[in-house]
Order: sequence, then structure tokens, then C-alpha cells
Amino acid sequence: MPARKLQAFLDENGIKYVFVKHSPAFTAQEIAASAHIPGKELAKTVVVKLDDALALAVLPASYRVDFELLKATSGAGKVDLADEGEFRDRFRGCELGAMPPFGNLYGMDTYVADALAEDEEIAFNAGSHTELVRMAYADFERLVRPKVLHFASRVC
Repeated sequence: MPARKLQAFLDENGIKYVFVKHSPAFTAQEIAASAHIPGKELAKTVVVKLDDALALAVLPASYRVDFELLKATSGAGKVDLADEGEFRDRFRGCELGAMPPFGNLYGMDTYVADALAEDEEIAFNAGSHTELVRMAYADFERLVRPKVLHFASRVC
């Protein structure tokens, strides 16, 4: 979803947000540093497979997905990292690795790490490696209606 489409969706829903332009960055930690945002407030989007259904796992940039925890808390029988070839076409208009965490717009369930749900504000990729959106977590939760679970652990 290109930034303009994301912006239109947020505007249609009366959401207050800020677009942040930053120099090109590709890892969540690089993005956080480039945009001067704490790693805990930058939401990274990871595409996973839960019992062969694609879903989004959204967690702080300074955390990693614990696949065993995600399996246990989601109730899935099998959890794997999705291969790029399995989801590339679903996120048309987005740069690979810069998908916004709006699974509801892509026909996918969205799982949010409980550590991210504690934040008052979050920031996330807006479909490119040079743009972020920053908004209230409560607004994100209202729009996406994610399942908030404990499935992430801090990166050492």
C-alpha cells in the first residue's frame, strides 16, 4: 500500500498522524536510528504463516519474534516465517520489507506483541524504506483490531 493510499485510509478514519521522511534504511534498528525514534516505539512487520495462513506479526524493532511463544499463544499448530515469494504479490505498491502493519487491509490477521501495545505512540513503515507514519497506538488498535499476544523477546 503506497504512502498516499495509507494516508487516504487514515484521513478517511479521522486519524491524527505524522508522516516522517528519513534517509533510506532497511533494518528496523537502522530506521529507528535514522528517524530518531526509540526502537521500542518503532513497529516492525513480520509476515508469518500460522497453520499455512499468512498473518502479520507486529512487534517493537528492538524485539524478535519467538516462534514457539507465538505458536503457544495463538493456538496455531504450526508457525513459520513466510517466504517472500508467498506474500510479495499481496503487498503491491510496497517495497519489500516496508509493509505497513495493517493486515486488515490485506486480508490477513494481525498479531501485536504485548510489549508494543504498551506504547502510547507507534511508528511504522509506510510502504517504503524512506517514509514512516507515527500515530497513537490506540488509533492503530481501533483501525486494525489486532490480537495482542505475548510472542516477542528483546534482542540482546
